[in-house]
Amino acid sequence: MSRSTERHTDVIEFGIHTFGDVTLDEHGREKSHGQVLRDVVAEGVLADDVGLDVVGIGEHHRPDYAVSAPDVVLSAIAARTSHVKLISAVTVLSSDDPVRVYERFATLDGISEGRAEVSLGRGSFIESFPLFGYDLADYEDLFSEKLDLFAQLRSEGPVTWSGRTRAGLTDQRIFPTTGHEHGIPTWVAVGGTPASVARAAAYGFGLELAIIGGQPERFAPFADYFRHALAEAGHGERRVAVHSHGFVADTDEEAAESYFPHWEASMRRIGAERGWPPPSRAQFQAEMRDGALHLGSPETVATKIARTISSLGATRFGMKYGNGTLPHDDMMRAVELYGTRVKPMVLDLLSGS
Repeated sequence: MSRSTERHTDVIEFGIHTFGDVTLDEHGREKSHGQVLRDVVAEGVLADDVGLDVVGIGEHHRPDYAVSAPDVVLSAIAARTSHVKLISAVTVLSSDDPVRVYERFATLDGISEGRAEVSLGRGSFIESFPLFGYDLADYEDLFSEKLDLFAQLRSEGPVTWSGRTRAGLTDQRIFPTTGHEHGIPTWVAVGGTPASVARAAAYGFGLELAIIGGQPERFAPFADYFRHALAEAGHGERRVAVHSHGFVADTDEEAAESYFPHWEASMRRIGAERGWPPPSRAQFQAEMRDGALHLGSPETVATKIARTISSLGATRFGMKYGNGTLPHDDMMRAVELYGTRVKPMVLDLLSGS
């Protein structure tokens, strides 16, 4: 067990993440975006019912995902829950406005009695840039400048700021304010870029590692670099979270057979866009065995999550539990097993009992 896990076992949190993938109905037809959104809300409510700690909703602007406004969906979940924290997974800050992002999540925070958080990133898709009139040539500057402004907004006091990619502010405040001492709890989502790790540390944000392929242990240097950079910046300890794909069923065989066709179709579609080779069953099995896919029976998934948490010193694990057209009923069962069986098993494994 890592030294970090020993310090934080009592505060480890378990979450579900979804992008609102468009699923199929019982007749094999694509569900409407509206029905997918209602299904996502039901999944979030179930997460609260079975004792999970976090619900994360991602942002996309394309036909195969139903969620383009995570804060709106999270507000619907907030109205029907009492415990889970509510976070974006992620907010594409580069193509949004930091003032509006902060105000929207501060509004969610008030509605949910202090349960809102925000995870800021550049996203793994770029469709939002042309949609909102941004030039991809400004990719780095947009994120860097807007993250700087967001960091200042967290004071919830008067802000004076200037930059190249957005109009400046002069002694201006934003509303509503929250009851948080340091503003909305904020994370920076990182897919493997040291510069983004350094930014998260410089502002004293939490670090969320998006581990979507390969062995999770290979991200340990990023977690260590984050802790070193925090100390260099004069900040106290901040948390490390993991975002990774996973799925739980009653047995390993059931999980693999239920998940694989939807994983394969999703990987084939995205791969065609990005020039990747077609996915294979061998690749799927390798990701199950040693990679970033936390998939199988409750016992199998718990063992793998415990290993991931321990190797990174993480204190939060967010499972992206849907993939492509994986049916809503299968996802509901996975969320139930994750909360009722996987979570307590992981905590037992990490505590050494």
